[in-house]
Amino acid sequence: MGLLHLIIIAVVQGITEFLPISSSGHLVLVPFIFGYADQGLLVDVSVHLGTLGAVLIYFWQDTKGLTFAVFASLGSSKAKEKAKTDTDTDYLRLFHILILASIPIIIAGYAFVTFGLTDMLRDTTIIAISSIVFGVVLYIADTYFQQKKAMGELGFKAGLIIGLSQILALIPGTSRSGITMTAGRALGFSRVDAARFSMLLAIPTILAAATLGIIELAQHGTEQQIQDAIIAGTLSFFTAIAAIHFLMKWLAHASMTIFVVYRVLLGAGLLIYIA
Repeated sequence: MGLLHLIIIAVVQGITEFLPISSSGHLVLVPFIFGYADQGLLVDVSVHLGTLGAVLIYFWQDTKGLTFAVFASLGSSKAKEKAKTDTDTDYLRLFHILILASIPIIIAGYAFVTFGLTDMLRDTTIIAISSIVFGVVLYIADTYFQQKKAMGELGFKAGLIIGLSQILALIPGTSRSGITMTAGRALGFSRVDAARFSMLLAIPTILAAATLGIIELAQHGTEQQIQDAIIAGTLSFFTAIAAIHFLMKWLAHASMTIFVVYRVLLGAGLLIYIA
């Protein structure tokens, strides 16, 4: 892959992973728009790992709290004591909710790969339609539902519902962050807290999705592929940090309408181009 191709892939992934506009859809569109060959699964995995690093760093306090929660759940007495003294027991509960919410997408993702549905759905028309449809759904949830709940009020039932919504993100153009924020808003959570849970939910989701790709890269990747993956992952990390910062600041004082408009225009433009 050329350097410019890698830069475009990394920047697109970094910007779109956490904005509710579909990173997978945009990654499919890059070769379609620029005439590049499909970058392949290994580069996709590397840029996703870059964005994973971004969310871990940006939400460092949550990352630290969840890390202690992991050790506490594994039975470490020191971690349990630390959780008690820091009153971080809420993180242990959040950890369990995140695990529960991740189970549906892991099962569905495995089924999609097993039956070859992933490649089947990498279609421009599907991306265009899902971008519009789920953009409108996001607008309805963001505009007409209350936003009184904070993330501390998130229970296992709500977490599971948001987790189940992630299955729809296997359709390119839907947006994992978009559909989980939609579910969060529909359940009555504030924009900022819906976005925060969506991003934390990306941690186990991306790890699960990237595991097979990492194994394949380590076992069969060429030196050039590994080098490309490192470059793309690093670039996506920095662009994702900027995108997360923008989103959280934006949602603190504005609605998600700007993203809805973008999705509808993108989908309509693609349908016109295809026609």
